[in-house]
Amino acid sequence: MSTRDELRELARGFRWGRRPLVPRSAEPYTEPHEDIGFPTDWARSKAGVAARRVILRGGMLPIVSTELSLRVYGTDHLEDVPGPVIFYSNHSSHLDATLIMCTLPERWQKKTGVGAARDYFFDVWWRQAFTALVYGGFPIDRGRGGQTAISKARELVDEGWSIVVFPEGTRSPDGHMQRFRHGASRLALELGVGLVPVAIIGAYQAMPKGRWWPRRGRPVVTMRYGEVLYPEGGETHQHLSTRMQQAVMQLFDEDRTDWFQALTRAERGETPSLAGPAGAGWRRTWEGSRPVPRRGRPQTWK
Repeated sequence: MSTRDELRELARGFRWGRRPLVPRSAEPYTEPHEDIGFPTDWARSKAGVAARRVILRGGMLPIVSTELSLRVYGTDHLEDVPGPVIFYSNHSSHLDATLIMCTLPERWQKKTGVGAARDYFFDVWWRQAFTALVYGGFPIDRGRGGQTAISKARELVDEGWSIVVFPEGTRSPDGHMQRFRHGASRLALELGVGLVPVAIIGAYQAMPKGRWWPRRGRPVVTMRYGEVLYPEGGETHQHLSTRMQQAVMQLFDEDRTDWFQALTRAERGETPSLAGPAGAGWRRTWEGSRPVPRRGRPQTWK
């Protein structure tokens, strides 16, 4: 075997980024190893906050503003809201956390952290450091109950930090909203903090699952911040999760029509669902990828 062949063989077998060599299907049969976690508190220090604001304002925001036709509405709802709060939104793209952190008013941006999936954003050192620094991120374990993440979220809220969560748990595979999990509603009931709904419209069309950069042509992405929701006395976490999901659906409806029509339909319980059509996966993906119109009334998709 030549030296070139040996180097190629070495490259194929090298653990780039120290990813595990064991396939996921075989993980239950491997010996457990101690996961000491990745420290993130340094990213929420004064130096970390200052660096994050420079990165978001000077780097990330100009990039998304150049690559996307970005529209932001409803930040006035946050003016008189006492912090901390839980920001939550639909989740269809890796753009979502960036869009929220870039469009938050300065008062909120400097003291907000994002809950990010441990198995993706905290699997290799460089992604761990990037997530912690740019998003004030902390890991959420999606498959093991998430008690460590809940404890960390409690700690941050107690220290006056707002947090960003995605109640669907993972990105939508077809652009339609999935059922909300109850972690955010449980946390809000336990801590008595407000919940701010955020609708992210067009992110799936701009950068769906599987893409690492937005599509060409500056696709339209709209951010809508809604009015804060507060847990009610005696309310269950299931009922609060339903209210949370309806608030996001109402913001989508407002984007399609106007504020008054969306409010009227919400009062009658007629807000259109975001679950998408029933049927084959290709049809759901087809419907979910309809381009967002740039102006005026929606046009027929061709």
